[in-house]
Amino acid sequence: MSENKKAEKIVGVKGMNDILPADAPLWELFENTVQSVLKSYGFQQIRTPIVESTALFARGLGAVTDIVEKEMYSFVDSMNGDNLTLRPESTAGVVRAALEHNLTYDGPKRLWYAGPMFRHERPQRGRYRQFHQVGAEALGFTGPDIDAELIMLCQRLWDDLGLQNIKLELNSIGNADERNRHRADLVTYFEQHKDMLDNDAQRRLHSNPLRILDTKNPAMQEMVNAAPKLLDYLGEDSRTHFEGVQRILRHNNIPFTINSRLVRGMDYYNRTVFEWVTDQLGSQGTICGGGRYDPLIEMFGGKPTPACGFAIGVERLLELMKAAGEQFTPNQCDVYVAHQGDAAQLQAFLVAERLRDAGLDVVLHCSSAGAGSSFKSQMKRADASGAAFAVILGEDEMAKGVATIKAMRLGEGENNQTAVALDNVADHVLDQIACGGDCDHPDHNHHHHH
Repeated sequence: MSENKKAEKIVGVKGMNDILPADAPLWELFENTVQSVLKSYGFQQIRTPIVESTALFARGLGAVTDIVEKEMYSFVDSMNGDNLTLRPESTAGVVRAALEHNLTYDGPKRLWYAGPMFRHERPQRGRYRQFHQVGAEALGFTGPDIDAELIMLCQRLWDDLGLQNIKLELNSIGNADERNRHRADLVTYFEQHKDMLDNDAQRRLHSNPLRILDTKNPAMQEMVNAAPKLLDYLGEDSRTHFEGVQRILRHNNIPFTINSRLVRGMDYYNRTVFEWVTDQLGSQGTICGGGRYDPLIEMFGGKPTPACGFAIGVERLLELMKAAGEQFTPNQCDVYVAHQGDAAQLQAFLVAERLRDAGLDVVLHCSSAGAGSSFKSQMKRADASGAAFAVILGEDEMAKGVATIKAMRLGEGENNQTAVALDNVADHVLDQIACGGDCDHPDHNHHHHH
């Protein structure tokens, strides 16, 4: 075999994407905003494992849901034969953790999570096999007030992210009895119109007739629109709860539409369900879905505990942020330190550390393959780094015990370079940053840590 045959390239798994440094500022802005909004409502973060026992999802999501039937990444642990699954969503895991660690024994809990989820579906725009969700789960709260609070939290998040045109759709799917009565009538209705059902709908007729209401088939729209509405089957308690949610939203000027066909894909929802939708992403319009899931904790063997939550598809939301024209300049640093010669290199490390001590972000020029370390090429890099200042240490500077500080964003004026004693470099740069780069007198005394 020839020695110099190039090794074959291994590429990433289809539908599992790299998030590259150029996108990092967008992700960070989103994550920081989410974290501060959730904190402002008293939610605490919980981090559960990415792998759970397969039984958790089969029981929690319902055996006939699309996710469990054909979208889960499940495998047998070759060490001990356990059936494991990469989580397709996070609610089941959060509830398992809450039960396992008795989180609600001393009162209700507001929790949130963020992280990757896995579903084996056809990758398409804004839908990936490894995708990210941020979600909140409020465990132990009974009334309509928490439902409304979660919705208002979402509204604040959209506002803080500068997103418009995200609309709230609301529905109540009542409790199991109410749904069963409705479901029976629905099946009867669909059977009367059997000639109009497509293959998909025929298959779902007895396993999951509610999903027929979700159909995208235009030929069925009119028939589906006339189907029995679950809202008409709600009893007194369910109706009062739903009206309570609406009352709080109206009082806080949160606009919403009642969408009587809104259902959630999981088996464990009840009462309030909601979706935040947008028309800016093509047909995949939902960026956040949520609702109540009071039965779930009991299904997992806990004592009956009410619960409500939502989940946001991060990739979709970032698409919206990009579309909204958010500008993210990947400004790598405040100061770029350029140097030439051995003595200057040693000094440059000291200067860079002093600047970092002062709270600044610093890129120190390090030697690299195939690129000259001439000052010209170093200044090119300094410019590309987005730094406001370059600190330059060369033979001349070393001889005089100074550093040249160059303001990178002042244009080609005469006054954009200053020689400063090595001990004063950090103070000088802080002063320049504090006064926006146009103070001519060096005796400024305000140090701004950013």
